[in-house]
Formats: sequence, structure tokens, C-alpha cells
Amino acid sequence: MRLYSWNVNGFRAVVQKGFWDWFAQCDGDVICLQETKATLDQVPEKHQHVNTHQIIWNGATVKKGYSGVACFARTPPVHWSRGLPDMQYQGEGRTLLLEYRDFYLLNIYFPNGQMSQERLDYKMGFYDAFFDYAEHLRQTKPVIVCGDLNTAHTEIDLKNPKANADRSGFLPEERAWIDTFISHGYHDTFRMFTSEGGHYSWWTYRFNARARNAGWRIDYFFVSDELTGRVRNAWIEDTVYGSDHCPIGLEIDAQ
Repeated sequence: MRLYSWNVNGFRAVVQKGFWDWFAQCDGDVICLQETKATLDQVPEKHQHVNTHQIIWNGATVKKGYSGVACFARTPPVHWSRGLPDMQYQGEGRTLLLEYRDFYLLNIYFPNGQMSQERLDYKMGFYDAFFDYAEHLRQTKPVIVCGDLNTAHTEIDLKNPKANADRSGFLPEERAWIDTFISHGYHDTFRMFTSEGGHYSWWTYRFNARARNAGWRIDYFFVSDELTGRVRNAWIEDTVYGSDHCPIGLEIDAQ
């Protein structure tokens, strides 16, 4: 199976910037999008359907044009659901769970903590609620997690680590949470194949950052221990434009 994750920074915007051309050639079995910034009824009718894939949508209900995740599944899941079990982390359209015969796939748009201490606290609480959910699911079958984590893990995951050491997205407590997550048997699949720095998935629109490759790697595919032997490749498609993020991919053996 070929899986993709992409924070599109607005679905209605990205479909005007070549999204469907990329979609047609990527050969994705499941394509997970974050920050769709729309409920499905806000999307023009011609973009609400694709013959080859089932579309599953979770838009924000607390505010229009905010957050949101979606999945395009050529291989239909046996079951799917929206949201984390913890009610305080529902309503922003941040989570979709797709259940397949032998694994769960979680598409998550994790909160950004830069706006205020309140939002940073919300982000850290969301992290913990997500972890509890992933561990609960993992009691039944292995777990794949993809999405915009809104945190760079190590110094090689962003261009300017020292200048951003006190900024949400690279704070010690955010990075420590990823350490803890990994220590419980979840693997950053990109790092299974690529050890060096300089590979990023997000660039600010300011300062000509993308042309200078002054970016952050904040988009991930994680797999639980049970799936590591089935991972065939993981990559970043940093030549694909249309958003301030680029797509990332994972190829895994299906059973």
C-alpha cells in the first residue's frame, strides 16, 4: 500500500494549484490531508467526488474555515470514525481513524501552540489524549499514525534550531513528548531510511524560505513496532507545491 499525508493549507485553495494532477500521478491507496479549512458542503461540487477513492471528511464544527482533515481511500476501510474519545479535543476536526483488516490508520492534524500559553497547554493535552487513544487501539491491532505533528523532533529536523529553541514547535517539552512516544514502540519511518538533515516538509511563506530550503520537518508517518518489518519506503516530496507543506509518503506491505 502507498500512503500519503499532506497538510494542504486549505483544500479549496490547493485544488486550484495542481492538487488533482498530483493526486492522479501519486498512485496513493490512501491519501490523508490536514488543514482542509472546510466542511465538505463548503467544497465546490466538482471537487467533492473522485471515482477511484472513497472520500472521508472531518471538518471543524467550532469555527468555519478552520483546521479539518480528510482521507481519500482507494482501498476502503472496514470501519472509520472521527475525533479522539476525549470530548475536550473534539470539534476542531483534527482526527480521522481508518480501520483496515490488519492495522489502524490515524490521520491527525495536531494543534499549533504558538498563539498563546493556553493553546500550548491545549496542544500538550491533545498529545497525551492522542497517545492514550493510540495505545488503546494498539491492544487490538498495529497502528500507523500520519499527519502534521507541529513539532520538529531533533536539531536536524529544522534549518535553524538554536534560533527556534524557545518557540513552540521546537520547545523541550514538545520534543520530549516525541521522545516518549518513540520510546513506547513507535517509529519515525522517514528516519528508518534517511539519517541526515536538510529534509523538510514545511517552509514559511516569508523570507523566500522554500527557495533557500530554510524549513522544518513537522509532518510524519509513524508505525508501531509490529509493522516495522513491513515498511518498504518513506519519503518527502519536496518538489510538490501548492501549500506551505509538501506531501510525505509511506510504502508498506499489505496483508
